[in-house]
Amino acid sequence: MQCVSSTNLTEYPLISRGKVRDIYDTGADTLLIVTTDRISAFDVIMDDPIPHKGVVLNQITLFWMEKFASLVPNHLLATDPRDFPAPLRAHADLLEGRSVLVKKAKPLPIECIVRGYITGSGWKDYLKTGSVCGHALPKGLRESDKLANPLFTPSTKAELGAHDENISIDEAMRIAGADLAKQAEDTALGIYSAARDYAAERGIIIADTKFEFGTVTENGQEKLIVIDEVLTPDSSRFWPMSDYAPGRGQMSFDKQFLRDWLEEIGFNKQPPAPKIPQHIIDQTRAKYLEAFRLLTGRDLGV
Repeated sequence: MQCVSSTNLTEYPLISRGKVRDIYDTGADTLLIVTTDRISAFDVIMDDPIPHKGVVLNQITLFWMEKFASLVPNHLLATDPRDFPAPLRAHADLLEGRSVLVKKAKPLPIECIVRGYITGSGWKDYLKTGSVCGHALPKGLRESDKLANPLFTPSTKAELGAHDENISIDEAMRIAGADLAKQAEDTALGIYSAARDYAAERGIIIADTKFEFGTVTENGQEKLIVIDEVLTPDSSRFWPMSDYAPGRGQMSFDKQFLRDWLEEIGFNKQPPAPKIPQHIIDQTRAKYLEAFRLLTGRDLGV
């Protein structure tokens, strides 16, 4: 599998180039999503890719979507380039392992975040207010403590390069509609709880995660489905259970080496991005591959 930092598939219109994914319009009802090896930190896209990171993210998403298909339907139509529209088959080598053909959906206008541990922006909110997104929490919690029950803590959807803002469930219902927001909350909590228990058996703590939901119309009814990525090291905090200790920040299976290095060199968190040293690329790549192996029991062979 080759390293892919960007794509240029002229057969179809490119409708979005995000931090990681390139999305093409392949027809009235379908999209092609290509998960590249781009990596961002502090909302800045780096110039240097992490080889095979996109394959890891895509394959972990496919693993979870299959595992939880009985809990929530998803947008998948095809995962093998040989099953994609004929014009794309010439790009099979580039698309292998990192692309999916999906049905178009209307994304919910909120981010659906579930927190099982107090960390990140939730920890900052707790220190200031004693609550997270309207959820009052017990006094005396330490950073990285496990919460008694997972919390649904939605946020706004910011434009590329901007930051999402935490909101209350009432505000989420106002933005997305009460019924859809409640359905998203129940579904997100159900998936997270099942995934957390599964991952714990394999030595991984899923501290929190962000789900993307959308709706499709079937038989005149709006139906909630899960779209985009699911429970990956980019959309979640994965902590090694062997190193877990409340009261501090935790080691993680994601961009930690990159973030730490950027902090060490005094990166101002604004473009342009600095060149990433090879040893940071290698360590970051190894963490993504380790997360895939632990979760799925498989080796990508890259």
